[in-house]
Amino acid sequence: QVEFVESGGGSVQAGGSMNLSCLATSTSGRYHCMAWLRQGPGKERERLATIYTVDGKTFYADSVKGRFTISRDSAKKTLYLQMNDMNPEDTAMYYCAADSRYYPCATGGSELAFWGQGTQVTVSP
Repeated sequence: QVEFVESGGGSVQAGGSMNLSCLATSTSGRYHCMAWLRQGPGKERERLATIYTVDGKTFYADSVKGRFTISRDSAKKTLYLQMNDMNPEDTAMYYCAADSRYYPCATGGSELAFWGQGTQVTVSP
């Protein structure tokens, strides 16, 4: 299976910005979509952003829309999440994920097939 390695996490001040990267450790699979998800303490896993590889179409959760931007470098097989105007509610473990199937890409969370190990993001007030 293809796996990913997230990087760029850490601690930032409220109002600041961060950029997360997700590097594929294998190129053996083709993905229909890639996504960023997060899980904060005591919270459900939340799918933040999705990008479809065929056309670059993106979708965002309301909680991050207008602040976060998902992008992908197809040549580098790297997924990015630019996070701006961050607030303490953004504190969470952030994961990248991918799938080659339509249904999990359209509706899935934990059902997504391929995952990174996660990177912690902490936003100080």
